This record gives sequence, structure tokens and C-alpha cells, in this order.
Amino acid sequence: MSTQNKSDRGELKRIFRELGQEELVEVLSERMSGSDLSTLLLEVFRQRTAMRQPSELLRSYKENRFVKPAVVDPLALKQLELDLLRIAQQQAYEPVQLSPVAPLGSCSIVAPADQNKIISALRGTEVVADVTNLLALYIADGLKSGELSNAPELLRYCTTHRHVRAQKFPDAPGMLPHFGLYAMVTSGKDRGSYTFEKQAVWEHIALFREMFRAQFGGAEIEVIMNARPGYTDPEGLNSRLIQHIREQAPELAVTVNSEPSDNAYYKGLQFTIKTIINGKVHYIGDGGFVDWTQQLIGSKKERMLISAIGLDRLLLD
Repeated sequence: MSTQNKSDRGELKRIFRELGQEELVEVLSERMSGSDLSTLLLEVFRQRTAMRQPSELLRSYKENRFVKPAVVDPLALKQLELDLLRIAQQQAYEPVQLSPVAPLGSCSIVAPADQNKIISALRGTEVVADVTNLLALYIADGLKSGELSNAPELLRYCTTHRHVRAQKFPDAPGMLPHFGLYAMVTSGKDRGSYTFEKQAVWEHIALFREMFRAQFGGAEIEVIMNARPGYTDPEGLNSRLIQHIREQAPELAVTVNSEPSDNAYYKGLQFTIKTIINGKVHYIGDGGFVDWTQQLIGSKKERMLISAIGLDRLLLD
């Protein structure tokens, strides 16, 4: 358990002692329906806001790091978003404008994310902390209903979105409480011989390459490949993928990170995008395979590749 989680547990125990309600969390989380809990919390927040004064609201704005405007140039950011979406659309990635909220648990239920790192909200929602999870839900819902099909043709979606993440990085410059991302997701079925994996990875990498060349003065990218657990033979998978990428673009820099990692977020592969813009090195984005549609639909044949790059940092540096 992390230091932050231990601290949170200690605070909870103190609160329970002061209220004389040792089983409060159990009562609220296990003995109440979701709709009843929402009704209760809506009334709690209604009463709390009714008691607040405008001066308190202003003080809250001053002290809350999540509500301040971004320092990035909004016109430059909007233009970059528009340019990237147009490039992606030309390569068959359909742009989607997603909601600013997602179903509660969108990250922590299908991925190894701590719910405390996400801003949970009322009415069964949370503020979007990872738009690829929301795209996965969009795809899974369409596949389940029959409105979408990812075979034989792949499904390709892209979006730009402002994310909010609750964890704090006191010693990590550039880690922002809210920030813009460009993200894309490819969904398909297992076709054997890593056919989906090779096609999807090359398409994502080729698109990032085109984007950086077009938007940042011909900047080249380097792709760093990292094998991850989750496939029967992740090393073999990576070897096949690297071979395929080099066959498509022999001049593209592809390196292998052989350092062991306990990263369980991606399955089989994580790739990192490195680039140099105005003389500064950026490890600006990453991607990999996930099993989210497998979990959501209940089919081991489902395959999904996600990837994203941060936009604020590109414009701020």
C-alpha cells in the first residue's frame, strides 16, 4: 500500500471515531443501492453549498489546484487539436467528441488504477482521467448492441480531451492537474499470427510519425518497445512487431527497453514515443495493448490497442 493510501486510511479511522460510526463506509457502499447513495449525497452537497458564502467560494477557487486555468495558449492548443484530428481522419480514424464525465469506475474496474487518483462524482460518474477507457466503453457498447462491428474491418477512433487526475507530483515538473491529450484506439478480433497486433501498432506509429513531421518542423520520432506480461509470449510478440515495423520503415529508429518492469497496465507491449523539438527531448506519449473489451464483452477474441500523446507539454516547452 502506498504512503498516500496509508495516510487516507488513517484519516478515515479518525473520522469514524469522531462520528461514532465505525461501519459508515460499509453501510454506504454495501447496504445502499447506487441510486439511494446518489440521492443521499446530492442532498448532502445541496445543504453544504446552501451554507457557503461567496467569500468562501472565492477562497476555494484560490486554493483548489484542479480549477485553475491552464497556462497553455488556448488558440495554439485548439489549432493543434484540430490539425491532429484532421490528420488522423485522413488515415481512417473517426473523430469522436466524448463527454467530460465517464461511468464511475471506468479506469479502476478494467485497469489497475486506484480510484483515489480519479475525481469521483455524483450520479454514478467520475471526471474523465483517461479518455481511452471511455473510448473502450463506447466501442464495447456498440459491439454488444450490434451497432458496431470490428471484423473484418478494424474500428479506429480518435479524440482530443482535457483530463483531470487527482494524484499530486510535488517533485515532477510538467505534471499538471489537468491537461490535454490526443488519443486513439483500434479495436479488432484475434486473427492469428499477430495479424491484428502488427497492423494496429504500425498504423499508430506511422500516424504519430506523420503528425510530428507535419506539426513540428519535420521532427522525427523514436519508438521504444517494452515487453509486458499478459500475452503467452510477450518477447516473441515484440520481436514480431519490431520486425514488422522495420519492414515498413527501415529508417525509423526503434529501440528495445529490456529493463524489467512490474507495469501491469498494458498487455504484451508498451511502446513509448520519443521526439526532439527545438532541441529538447520529449518522451511525449505511449501506447500498448489492453484487455478492456475482453473484460467488458466477455470474449477472449477481442483485441484493442490504445495510445496517446500529451499536448500541453508540447506547446509549453
